[in-house]
Amino acid sequence: MRSKAPEQEIFSELPHTFHIPVMGTGFTVDTPLRVARYGISSVVSIGDDFLLEQMRRYHSEQNGLPFEPIDRDSEDARARRITAYLDLLQDLVDRQMAHLRQAPFEPGSEITKFFELLPDSALKQAYYEMVTAPEADLRRELEAALRRRVRAGSIDVNIMTKVDFDVYRKGAKLPAEQSVALSALRGFATSRLNSAVVLSAGMNRRLFSYMAGFDCFYPTAAGQAAKRIILKVSDFRSARLQGKLLAKHGLWVSEYRMESGLNCGGHAFATNGYLMGPILDEFRRNRIALDVELRTIYQAALAARGDEAVAAPPPTRLTAQGGIGTADEDRLMREFYEVDGTGWATPFLLVPEVTAVDNVHLEKLRLAGNDDVELSHASPLGVRFWNLRTSTSETGRRARITEGRPGSSCPKGFLKSNTEFGERPLCPASTTFQNEKLSSLPTKVMAQEQMAAAIESALAKSCLCQNLASGALNKAGIGKELEAAVCCGPNIVNFSKLFSLSQMVDHIYGRLSIINKQDRPHMLIKELSLYVDFLKEELRSNSTGVIERTTKYFADFKSNLLDGIEHYREVASQLRREQRAAFVKDLDALMSEIESCFSELHPALGLCRTA
Repeated sequence: MRSKAPEQEIFSELPHTFHIPVMGTGFTVDTPLRVARYGISSVVSIGDDFLLEQMRRYHSEQNGLPFEPIDRDSEDARARRITAYLDLLQDLVDRQMAHLRQAPFEPGSEITKFFELLPDSALKQAYYEMVTAPEADLRRELEAALRRRVRAGSIDVNIMTKVDFDVYRKGAKLPAEQSVALSALRGFATSRLNSAVVLSAGMNRRLFSYMAGFDCFYPTAAGQAAKRIILKVSDFRSARLQGKLLAKHGLWVSEYRMESGLNCGGHAFATNGYLMGPILDEFRRNRIALDVELRTIYQAALAARGDEAVAAPPPTRLTAQGGIGTADEDRLMREFYEVDGTGWATPFLLVPEVTAVDNVHLEKLRLAGNDDVELSHASPLGVRFWNLRTSTSETGRRARITEGRPGSSCPKGFLKSNTEFGERPLCPASTTFQNEKLSSLPTKVMAQEQMAAAIESALAKSCLCQNLASGALNKAGIGKELEAAVCCGPNIVNFSKLFSLSQMVDHIYGRLSIINKQDRPHMLIKELSLYVDFLKEELRSNSTGVIERTTKYFADFKSNLLDGIEHYREVASQLRREQRAAFVKDLDALMSEIESCFSELHPALGLCRTA
């Protein structure tokens, strides 16, 4: 294993080895209020200021606090709403922590729960020493020391960098800093949080440049910044490219959050067959070189600012997420691939203590099978999107199509990006856009199969702005019951009950097993099978002319998958003996499937084994 430099000890005091990633706009909107006091970090989406304002009112009222609404049309309303909500979260978590630190060490107390949830660690061992202390005076001394070491989980926020459309008001385009992403960043930057912004969905040069204007992202003399930067990435190349661009601004990436391209929830950013294992292996082999390269650029940028005297930042963390479902898989990520932590998302949708899922969809998630979770075309962004087919959002969408009134009224407009039908952008999920799209299709010149695919593609888009927030509103009882979308990943089918926070954490750390499918494939096998299915879909669509891909695209895709399989044959030695045979058998079967799908689905490409 990679030895840790002394500077990395700053991370050894993180209470937990996992975090809870962002889920939609609503499912983790108030998760910090549920888990931060136990030292668990989580991520809140700050994309929907309408939702944040509604939740600020709700939690203010629940806690007996005054609420002063921020009108949507007031000056800089979006950023101010985001700041106000994040400050409220911080205030409430501070209250919780003050209460927890004063709680007695007795069964069922908050402080006892904090320590009993911990993984095996020096902090957990110190707790056991206190519990077993033979003398009352020694126990009190140890209790006091433990209270000083209690630490809240981080209240991190997420911004989808590609959701950065200009905003219009009364027909006029507002200044660039009022765009969706820039105003969200400003809301975070001016909040009281001492945490990180997770930037997902790729590079946004305008956003990166804008970040450089906020002192909170720059280090103090001690080398620590009030606000940190986390990049969610799908491969090493993207991490290096974005890291260099930020470093040129004097901005340090504190963590790369590597996510599976397909075996995840929400938006799925598929690679060209490049699998999670080989990507993490590339990170493992190149982390030190990347750190050295970025430090050189970063320190030169700080010197240009006149900040060359600040202490060096700690090494960048690497975490992994996407489809992790067992303690063994979690351990493989941390020990073999040497990541510093893991992300667990979809399973927490079945933990009412943690996520904001209404009762109707808790039951739908509990009963979900493979056919109920779909890698859909529902996102107006044009990116594939994991969707629960039984959600009220999907049943409502299909019903409106049947009734001849497809689409949404577009109540929030965050995804108005398409200018196909005029200068003013429209959301592809809106009724206006879908009617325009259907009317514009060249029905007389399109083949029947192409026409059907075009119609299906146009009508597949859902109103995610509203419907991903609805679960939180429905659970809180805010307003009337709304259609809700659920962005669970395929891992949901392996869990069939509702769980407590303690049960899920015990499962993550191997103290309990709550998984319901004994024949569940390993997470690496599952991702590989998803890529094989994705490849088949691409081959079918290319052969019928629905999409156009080059022969090189498919050749690279196949080569990357086969390279991944060879890498996984080496990984098999890291698995428990009883798991290896099934793992290797699955690799062999998928390898054969890759070879056969070219000859069966698209032999004209000439990429069969015999070619």
